[in-house]
Amino acid sequence: MAVYTEVSDEDLSAFLAGYDIGPLMSLKGIAEGVENTNYLLHTGAGYFILTLYEKRVAEGDLPFFLGLMEHLADRGVTCPLPVRNRAGQALGRLGGRPAAIVTFLEGMSVRRPEARHCGMLGEALGALHRAGSDFTLSRDNALSLAGWSSLYREAEPRADAVAPGLSATLAGELEYLARHWPTGLPAGVIHADLFPDNVFFLGGKLSGLIDFYFACRDFYAYDLAICLNAWCFEPDASFNVTKGMALIEGYRRARDLEPAEIEALPVLARGAALRFLLTRLVDWLDTRGGALVKKKDPMEYLKKLRFHQQASSARDYGLVG
Repeated sequence: MAVYTEVSDEDLSAFLAGYDIGPLMSLKGIAEGVENTNYLLHTGAGYFILTLYEKRVAEGDLPFFLGLMEHLADRGVTCPLPVRNRAGQALGRLGGRPAAIVTFLEGMSVRRPEARHCGMLGEALGALHRAGSDFTLSRDNALSLAGWSSLYREAEPRADAVAPGLSATLAGELEYLARHWPTGLPAGVIHADLFPDNVFFLGGKLSGLIDFYFACRDFYAYDLAICLNAWCFEPDASFNVTKGMALIEGYRRARDLEPAEIEALPVLARGAALRFLLTRLVDWLDTRGGALVKKKDPMEYLKKLRFHQQASSARDYGLVG
């Protein structure tokens, strides 16, 4: 269970006393998630998610994340809405950690997305990008080129113990991306972590997006490339072009792609694969003791990277027209 900070009954009661959400009924730790401590909170007003932000999330970034969710919800994007306390604050402290309560979204994630799920996800991603275009706060992407180099230096001494020759592969890919990474593409707020477990479906329709704690400013098409990596590969690491086509077409229904974005898609997909390969590799080597979190295999993203290295154009991802 990904609960790093236990909350005492006394501290919880004092914290909830500042909110108009009724009496406490129950509190249950949520197993999913690796960055923060999450609880399912049941009060007289219904169900909520209580999050305690751990050390991996910078406290100074929290106004951006919480403000973004409010901004998107106000513009029709279904996402958790921060609950403000009686003092009008969305952020408090609990158990020695920054903490917030957000609304509970109905629905479930899908473990094996189908093309129809990919199409709905693509349209929701495009809508998110449009809705966030006038969000006034900004946060740089700490997990872009410079961040990848730092992660590589951290993992490099032991990378070959995970897979022979992995260190040289990573170094070569970093060099390639440094030379070919695009500039000047349309940019704004992106989710940056929209994996299937962060997207809910209910009654055959997409019901909401969650976990905005990697959100930042970057290229919109890079966010699309992250989703192609996360949604369109099969368990054997083959790329499902039907899913890719559905995802891209769904995205273009909400926000069309410019020619430069289409041209850059293969290199953006390479960068997205490297980003998750590196973060998974660092976690694989250095997961904190006591954190009962299932480590994710970094080699999954090495296989995906191999596909992207052979892609010659956006047509390889299902782009039509």
